Amino acid sequence: MQTFNIHHAKTHLSRLIEKASKGEAFVIAKAGKPLVKVVPVDAPAPREINPIGFMKGQLQIPDDFDRMGEAEIERMFYGAK
Repeated sequence: MQTFNIHHAKTHLSRLIEKASKGEAFVIAKAGKPLVKVVPVDAPAPREINPIGFMKGQLQIPDDFDRMGEAEIERMFYGAK
């Protein structure tokens, strides 16, 4: 994301507004410190990330999960019986 100082933003406001309207967000800074972020009005709001439980109800764990592949694992470790 590009950052522009206030003087540059005032001088090139039309161009910067055009960029923002096409979806290119930018930051306006004063003395190198970011002040505002300019984004288009119709830009979607950032979604809140909820990593815990984000796939709840989308996965099914079989009842024999802890024994899945048991025979194959025994064969690999102990050889064929």
